[in-house]
Amino acid sequence: MVSAVPIFYMDVEYYISVTIWIFCLVLGAAAFLHCVVQRTDAFPAIGTMSKSIWLALIGGGELLTALSPTLQLGYGLGIFTLIAAGIFSVYLLDIRPALRDAVDGHGSW
Repeated sequence: MVSAVPIFYMDVEYYISVTIWIFCLVLGAAAFLHCVVQRTDAFPAIGTMSKSIWLALIGGGELLTALSPTLQLGYGLGIFTLIAAGIFSVYLLDIRPALRDAVDGHGSW
């Protein structure tokens, strides 16, 4: 009975890691698609990096997340997946609302 606990723990850890990995892929796709459809002149207007830099960061993060070898080997999430999730979150939680306000005319410009 006691010897079954580590095996069960490893299965739970793997399924949680896969769930977080899929969530990061969806989050990255949403951030990338939102960035693609935004106006190029809105990015400098809100005082952030250019659209091409955001597309490169988000696209690179999405690529690193999709090709994460540590998850496929069963080691859990890699550091690049977590860094990419941070990039996606910054874009969606900070840049996206500012772009929405700027494009709708409610922003400071």
